[in-house]
Amino acid sequence: QRKGRGDLIRVALVGYTNAGKSTLMNLMSKSDVFAEDKLFATLDTTVRKVVLERTPFLLSDTVGFIRKLPHHLIESFKSTLDETRESDILLHVVDCAHPQFEDHIATVNRTLRELEVEDKPTLLVLNKIDIYRKRYYDDFLDSETKSQIERDLINRISSTYDVETMFISAKTKENIDALRKRLIEMVREQYAVRYPYKTVYF
Repeated sequence: QRKGRGDLIRVALVGYTNAGKSTLMNLMSKSDVFAEDKLFATLDTTVRKVVLERTPFLLSDTVGFIRKLPHHLIESFKSTLDETRESDILLHVVDCAHPQFEDHIATVNRTLRELEVEDKPTLLVLNKIDIYRKRYYDDFLDSETKSQIERDLINRISSTYDVETMFISAKTKENIDALRKRLIEMVREQYAVRYPYKTVYF
């Protein structure tokens, strides 16, 4: 399958398990990838061709990373590792409502370093902002304070991990248009570097 993909930029959704990668995959590709709130809902790498504003690319949904992978899932995980290695861009999806979400970021980053792919263009996507608000905001906070809290969190995470960061909710579709716009820019940048003769896309 990989041999037949042609000269298309590849974007891989990576992240700790249950971060919302499959839900985001469905939104971005209008596909019907199985998504459920449970460990290892996705065991195989799913690849879809996506075209956004006449810009095509391959989007892959991978099995979620965890600290210690069960032995019987090693083979399933190998395809995810290969897909991550061969990708041009990484969308690192994080469940920001999880109490240990920064540990999850660190676990995924450690795995990416082991794969020697940590230098690939990466966008850190803090998903489930809707749940974050329900969990951490009380009824007395005004909208300006909430916005400041979120700006501070984005700035801190972006600075700590030295990566471009944005909030989204794949469930409510909040900020999905902004994510699509930024992803198109990143894909086009990679086409310009890797396949400069392919001007047909834009």
